[in-house]
Amino acid sequence: MTPARGKNTNATPSPDASPNPGGTNPARPSTPPPTPTQLPITGFKDPSLRRSLALFQAFRQEQADPEACYSLLARDAANQVEAYDGPVRGRTVVDIGGGGGYFTDEFRRRGAHGYLFEPDMRELGPKPPQGAVVADGYLLPLADAVADVSFSSNVLEHVADPQTFLSEMVRVTKPGGLIYVSFTNWLSPWGGHEWAPWHYLGAERARARYSRRTGRPAKHTLGENLFAVHIGPTLRQVRARDDVKVVSARSRYWPFLAQAVAKAPGLREFATWNLLLILRRYP
Repeated sequence: MTPARGKNTNATPSPDASPNPGGTNPARPSTPPPTPTQLPITGFKDPSLRRSLALFQAFRQEQADPEACYSLLARDAANQVEAYDGPVRGRTVVDIGGGGGYFTDEFRRRGAHGYLFEPDMRELGPKPPQGAVVADGYLLPLADAVADVSFSSNVLEHVADPQTFLSEMVRVTKPGGLIYVSFTNWLSPWGGHEWAPWHYLGAERARARYSRRTGRPAKHTLGENLFAVHIGPTLRQVRARDDVKVVSARSRYWPFLAQAVAKAPGLREFATWNLLLILRRYP
């Protein structure tokens, strides 16, 4: 996500955007055919090899079956939020940069008041979730301290100024509220996204290789809509803040030693794959 600057109306979520708990996104079939990647992830131990294999299997089918992939990922992410902060039912969850709304839909299915803010109309799709707002992640059209949970999945590596993005997430979160942030760090094997792992040999070379192999241009360009975000500097910057407390810093997908791998300088930049930060807002 590369936010485009927008106007901050300093508004609370409109009642017109209130979700219909249990409703489905009209852009997707309400009863898609079952696939192996749609195995219920609720109840999977986190971390565990079984869970990680299910998610990896889903990722491998992302292009062919995005519905199954992202629905599974959304269930897993919602499980993580509830594991750290209790049930989301009746609470306000702000999904920042959530694309087609899979995460918002999952939070709404669990009874939350979910609101999606996405700056790119193309990412929303032809029929975005009810109440979705086209808005800049740097300047959300929300008053201070309105969200019980501020949620961002795999967005931070797509913004040019991660610290401003994080500050905006903190601003809209209530004191005591939860902030969920995950991102794919640049030196991860998936750091180059669709042209990974060839990004280790240089971004331009990797993009050129992708175009030759697929016959189409790469979606991401380093310095435009993909940025080299690293774990060490991000952790230092977050820990230096006096308005949040780090509850957990761990690998989002790793099947074992998920917190330990994120504590090893140098190694973590390659082995973490995707860093999950769970933060608590302090006044």
